[in-house]
Amino acid sequence: MRRSRAGFAVIAMVVVSAMVGGLTGCARAEFTYVRHDDGQTYFKVPAAWRKVDQTALDKATIGADLESATAQLRKQLIWSTAYDAHSKPSPDHLLGYGTEDEPFVFARIAKLLPEERDALSLNSMRNSVLPVTETVREKYAEIPGYPLKDFELLSDEVLQPGDGLRGVHVRFNYAIEGAGTETFDLTSYLAPDGKQISTLLIRCSAACYRKRAGEFDRIAQSFKVKRLTG
Repeated sequence: MRRSRAGFAVIAMVVVSAMVGGLTGCARAEFTYVRHDDGQTYFKVPAAWRKVDQTALDKATIGADLESATAQLRKQLIWSTAYDAHSKPSPDHLLGYGTEDEPFVFARIAKLLPEERDALSLNSMRNSVLPVTETVREKYAEIPGYPLKDFELLSDEVLQPGDGLRGVHVRFNYAIEGAGTETFDLTSYLAPDGKQISTLLIRCSAACYRKRAGEFDRIAQSFKVKRLTG
């Protein structure tokens, strides 16, 4: 009889635990937490946002032929991911095409070659995804059919979070043919050893950004890079 009662007690505890676990599991997470493989770079996005297909993102950011030697080398040096609030995630939404005014987040971590480290500056970090500084914007503007026009700098801050990190936080507008005026929020950090640059870019239309600025600030502030140890 004692064994029987003990058995019922164990079963009851399992059932209660399952019920509690089930109830807890019903609560939907508010955010998706994204972490790089090395565990040192991470950020969060609203849980409702969808991850962009990695192959499609690689083709858009690395090159259409992912089997080429150049693309293979870039894949060894660059890690990237993107999250899209649109119901049909697409790398095209990085510039605002066909987004129905929904935001997009792109993150990239790049290992720098020795020659890149020697040439790196705060301006290089500002230009890490899209042209921001005047000299680089002028070069891109010479490309026939280049879609980014009417650059507007909204804010530009140098970051020194400590632990040897340095970075920039830049917010700017571009008028994009076929998409309208888009706001971009870029945060970029250089690792203490100068060998790696981590970048987060948030995009939404200018009107969307003004309306949801608080939400985008929280995403940008969640972007952290920790010193590698050991």
